[in-house]
Amino acid sequence: MSETSEPAFGGRRALPRNASNAAEDDLPTVELQGLVPRGVSLQDYLHVTNVHLFKERWDTNKMDHHTDKYENNKLIVRRGQSFFIQIDFNRPYDPRRDLFRVEYVIGRYPQENKGTYIPVPVVPELQRGKWGAKVVVREDRSVRLSIQSSPECIVGKFRMYVAVWTPYGILRTSRNPETDTYILFNPWCEEDAVYLDDDKEREEYVLNDIGVIFYGDFNDIKTRSWSYGQFEDGILDACLYVMDKAQMDLSGRGNPIKVSRVGSAMVNAKDDEGVLVGSWDNIYAYGVPPSAWTGSVDILLEYQSTKSPVQYGQCWVFAGVFNTFLRCLGIPARVITNYFSAHDNDANLQMDIFLEEDGNVNSKLTKDSVWNYHCWNEAWMKRPDLPVGFGGWQAVDSTPQENSDGMYRCGPASVQAIKHGHICFQFDAPFVFAEVNSDLIYITAKKDGTHVVENVDTTHIGKLIVTKEVGGDGIKDITDTYKFQEGQEEERLALETALMYGAKKPINTDGILKPRSDVAMNFEVENAVLGRDFKLTITFQNNSPNRYTLSAYLSGNIVFYTGKQETLSLIESSPFILKEELLIRAGEYMGQLLEQAYLHFFVTARVNETKDVLAKQKSTVLTIPQLIIKVRGAQMVGSDMVVTVEFTNPLKETLRNVWIHLDGPGVMKPRRKMFREIRPNSTVQWEEVCRPWVSGHRKLIASLTSDSLRHVYGELDLQIQRRPSA
Repeated sequence: MSETSEPAFGGRRALPRNASNAAEDDLPTVELQGLVPRGVSLQDYLHVTNVHLFKERWDTNKMDHHTDKYENNKLIVRRGQSFFIQIDFNRPYDPRRDLFRVEYVIGRYPQENKGTYIPVPVVPELQRGKWGAKVVVREDRSVRLSIQSSPECIVGKFRMYVAVWTPYGILRTSRNPETDTYILFNPWCEEDAVYLDDDKEREEYVLNDIGVIFYGDFNDIKTRSWSYGQFEDGILDACLYVMDKAQMDLSGRGNPIKVSRVGSAMVNAKDDEGVLVGSWDNIYAYGVPPSAWTGSVDILLEYQSTKSPVQYGQCWVFAGVFNTFLRCLGIPARVITNYFSAHDNDANLQMDIFLEEDGNVNSKLTKDSVWNYHCWNEAWMKRPDLPVGFGGWQAVDSTPQENSDGMYRCGPASVQAIKHGHICFQFDAPFVFAEVNSDLIYITAKKDGTHVVENVDTTHIGKLIVTKEVGGDGIKDITDTYKFQEGQEEERLALETALMYGAKKPINTDGILKPRSDVAMNFEVENAVLGRDFKLTITFQNNSPNRYTLSAYLSGNIVFYTGKQETLSLIESSPFILKEELLIRAGEYMGQLLEQAYLHFFVTARVNETKDVLAKQKSTVLTIPQLIIKVRGAQMVGSDMVVTVEFTNPLKETLRNVWIHLDGPGVMKPRRKMFREIRPNSTVQWEEVCRPWVSGHRKLIASLTSDSLRHVYGELDLQIQRRPSA
């Protein structure tokens, strides 16, 4: 619809959608109600000469609103909380005869009933929850106002005007970008939907710009730091651009439910030209490998500047960028890691592993996948659309897995509702419930076409759910926030509730007991270092006086963290004795082990006399070399500091097309350097000079990626001192 067309519906003019924070129309500086009589000069009336917003980092506005860390020279405040401005007039203000008000406008088609045009009247006393301006100081020709915003106000960048009433109409200040004001969600305000009442948690989930993301394997948890960088120059505008790109109506941008749902769709580029292109195929010729990113800043700034999706991301990158988006806007958020996460396409609470009659996995029939781990986010908010008790942490996931209401997105889903099986409540609760609660079913596919359920593992999926601890880099186990302990009455009730609300279980597994064979089987994988041989040991124990013979089958796979498999040349099939040791040679896995892959071993054995089937599977994470970061010089704000990144190639092959990324929020802007090759056992060094601008605990984070080696990380904790006052 063109801007000039005016179709009428029921006598009312349809305005175009107001879905862009960046688009704007200037309000008129003069609105006359008629002709001005001859001899009357509008300049004789009260006239605004200047407006002061107290927007420096050290000013009370930014300090009181916890926005002093933003690298932005505009005023940034949080909704529902008062702030100060000063207006200078051409003469002293007289409240008995002078009338003025402050106006805030967002978008191109402002309407008061949509919250996009906000007239702020001067009132004797401010009222909580309502817009208002109170004169707190009157001095000569200046007036200082305390302005109270609504805790339900739209979140975004507003244009500000001052309007003065005269007998002949309104005189309004002209458009001045210097008075633009950002208004954000406010976890410190009790009336705000994102209110969080714990100060340490607010410090962690809103103000901390460096995080820790957990990955690896349940038995070998790895950590890497991530620079959220929500206060870095340009990031706030980039986050607002994400909502503009989604064409999200401005009137909905005060609702954290809607904002987080739009964000979960827009952080991936699957169907809406969003921020990040996901790729899990090991081919990254047209972009940056997911493992190379050290933080969100480069990704968001590139997206805003190019107006095109950035390549490439995987689950922890999506989660890191989404966390930046949420925290930057003021929504408390954290990154979650679920070990053994089910990707269940039909959310039937079952992961079906089909076996051949000899015990080998049937890859054609096995369609469900179990991710070694999966990262998503939680956002803190009230849920007035749900029954009481289902507010608080909400699961939101921006990794494109399944379609939700026509787009690849997930959540917000109440974590409390998921725990109790109330998957009827929006959004996408059945999918998240399946990710942490599915049963692992081993099914033998007979040659006659029948299927026999051999074993049911109810504890494998959702084995451990973790996040970063508050105030430290340690791990916090939050599994009990998603599910009750296996075997508890509450756990069975939650499952029955989920089934009642429509979760499907097509194969009847009730009453199936785990096979209790007289023979027990186990196997251990030796701690393995990348590029070296290691041992795998399989043992059998006969718990009866009977004599048995066994036929066993061992398969080895490269398993990517999503559960996708690449078969190794390692396959052993033989009658095993009581204990068998196998040597896994580096040459058998190095050619395929690249993008965060694990060695996955699957052992099945059949007791020939009883036909019992024994099955075990284990993954091992190889130890990967690290980057070493060193600094020299004073660790002080405004002082030059030399950063050195060092790496030694431990492999027997030359690394080619090596990129090293270096980042440190508040210490240095993200940088990267390429080395064409690094020969075996040789060392490379890279030096950069930086000048920190933020004091306190900081981190330097580095990553290395090459054609044949990825997921190499290094980090260094710093304590940046304040610059002594003169």
